[in-house]
Amino acid sequence: MSTFLFFFLALAFATVQAQVKQISLSRVDEMADLPQPLQIIDWQQMSKNFDRTIYDFKAKGQYWPMVWMENNNNNFKQPAMGMYTAVGDVRQGLQHHKGMFHEALANMGAILGASLVGIDKSNQNGMNFTGMLKNYFNRDTKWDIMMNNTAPEVALLGGGYGRDWWYDVYPNVLFYAIYEKYPKQKDFDWIAKSIAEKFYKADSILNGNYNYSYFDYGQMKPMKNQICLQQDVAAGHAWVLYAAYQKFGDKRYLKGAISAMNALESNPINPTYELLMPFGAYLAARMNVEQGTNFDVHKLLGWTFDGTAVCREGWGVLTGKWNGYDISGIVGSTVDHEGYGFLMNTFDMAWPMVPLVKYQPAYANAIGKWMLNAVNASRLFYPQYMPKEHQTIPEFAAITKGVIAYEGIAKSSTFDTLYKNLKAPVAQGDGPKWVPGKNPAVSQFSVYGSGHVGIFGSIVAKTNVEGILKLDVLATDFYKNKAYPTYLIYNPYQENKVINYKIKGKKPVDLYDAIAQKFIAKNVTEKRNIAIPKNGSVLIVETVAGSKLSKGKNGLLANGIVIDYNQVK
Repeated sequence: MSTFLFFFLALAFATVQAQVKQISLSRVDEMADLPQPLQIIDWQQMSKNFDRTIYDFKAKGQYWPMVWMENNNNNFKQPAMGMYTAVGDVRQGLQHHKGMFHEALANMGAILGASLVGIDKSNQNGMNFTGMLKNYFNRDTKWDIMMNNTAPEVALLGGGYGRDWWYDVYPNVLFYAIYEKYPKQKDFDWIAKSIAEKFYKADSILNGNYNYSYFDYGQMKPMKNQICLQQDVAAGHAWVLYAAYQKFGDKRYLKGAISAMNALESNPINPTYELLMPFGAYLAARMNVEQGTNFDVHKLLGWTFDGTAVCREGWGVLTGKWNGYDISGIVGSTVDHEGYGFLMNTFDMAWPMVPLVKYQPAYANAIGKWMLNAVNASRLFYPQYMPKEHQTIPEFAAITKGVIAYEGIAKSSTFDTLYKNLKAPVAQGDGPKWVPGKNPAVSQFSVYGSGHVGIFGSIVAKTNVEGILKLDVLATDFYKNKAYPTYLIYNPYQENKVINYKIKGKKPVDLYDAIAQKFIAKNVTEKRNIAIPKNGSVLIVETVAGSKLSKGKNGLLANGIVIDYNQVK
C-alpha cells in the first residue's frame, strides 16, 4: 500500500468514527450481517417496468390486461380505473360487479410507487390516473375519507371496507403521500382537509382510547366486531394529522397528532396489527426533534420489529435462514406456519423506517442492516429470482411478465393440502383462499403488493461495493422541512470499506456525516471516495459548498437548513 493511500485511509476513517452512539434492535441483531445468497436487483428499473407493463390496456396474454375502466361514477362523476388485486381474481374486471370492485391499496400503491421514481401519473398517455383516485373518497356515504373501495356495494367481497380499521385509515396515508407529489391536482386540497378534519374529530372522540375494531367516520362512533382491536391505527391518524399540519399550518392537527401518538405509546401491550406501527416510530423520532416531544422511539421500534404483537399474534419482522436462504427482513407473521412474510408490508415498512434515521441517527446501523436484509430477500418473491423448487406455481411464471410477484413467502405451504412437498422458503399467495374453488392458482401472484415496488425503487441504489447500499433518506420523508440530499450507507463487512460516492447534482457540495457529526469532504464535484467503518454507517448530507454554519434550537444548520438534529444550540 502506498504511503499516500495509507494516509488517505487513515484520515478518512478518523473522520467517520461514529460520534452518535448506535442503538441496536434485538430483532435486527438476529439477522445476517451479509445475507446469502446475496443479489441486489435494480428496484428502480423494476418499478418502471411494473408501471409500463401493468398500465397497458391492450396487453396480450391469458389474464391480461390487469387494468380496466369503469363508469359507475361513485363519489365523483368521472371514469375510474380498476386494477386487479391478484392475477385472475374472479371478483374483478369489467364483467363482474359492474367493474366496481377494485382496491385503493392496489391503485394508490401503484400510483405512489410510479410517482416516487419520477413517472407523472396525472398525465400519462392522455390519462389522469391520479385524478381518478378521487372515486375512493367516500362522500356518497358521508364518511368523507379515502377508503379501500369506492362504494359499500362491494364492501363484503374482500378488503375490509368499513369494518377493518387499518383498511379505512391506510388509504388516507397513501393519499397524503400522493397529494404531496400532486399538490395542484383538482379537488385534492379540500379532500385532504376533509380527511384531516375527520381524523382530528375522531381522535378527539376516542380521547386516548383506540381499543376498537374500526371507527364509523359517518356517524363518528368507535365500533367493535370480531376483528382485533387495532390500537396501532393511532399511528395512521397521527401521520396524516402531522402531514396536514405541515401542509396547512392548522395547530389543531398538530394537537391531534400528539394526542394520537400519546394514545399509541400508552398501550400496555404491543398493539401491532398490520403495517401502521412503523409510521408511529418514524413520527416519534421526527416530532421529538421538531416539536420537542419525548416519545419512546425505541419502544415503538421494538413493537414494529419484534413479533410480539398480541391479538395479531406474532406480527413483525421475520428472521432466519431457510435451507440456505436468508429470509430475514421481510414483514408479516413470525408464527403462521413458522413464518409468513408479505411483499407489500416489506416495501411499505421501508417508507417510514429509512427517513427515521434522519431524525434519530442512532438507529442508522440497525435500519441499514435491516434494509440490506429486506432488499436482498424481497427479490425472492418474484418467480424469476426464486428457484422453481421453492415456488407453488413456477409453471405459470411467464404470466407475470417479470413484474408481478408472489404475495408472500412462507416457511411451509399455508394451504391445507396443496404444495406440502415444497421445502422452505415457499413463494406463494392467498388469492385462491379468497374465493375458494373459484379463484385460480395464478391468483397467488399479487398485483396489489407488486405495485408498491416504487418505494424500494426510490430509496435503494447500489454502490460499487457489493452489499453496500446507498439509501435515499429523503425519498419517502413526506411533508418534510427543507433539506439537503441525505443518504444512509451501511457497511455490513467486518472490515473497513471505501466506496465511490456520487453526488446528486452538478454543483459543488460539502459532505457532512451526521453520525460522525463532521464534514468529511469539501467542495466535491461528481464523486469522491468515502470510507465507511466496519459494521458501521455514514449518514451523508450534501450541503452547498461553503455554506454558512449556525446552531439553532433544532440542530446544526447550513445556510439555515438543518443538517444535524443532534447538535442543538
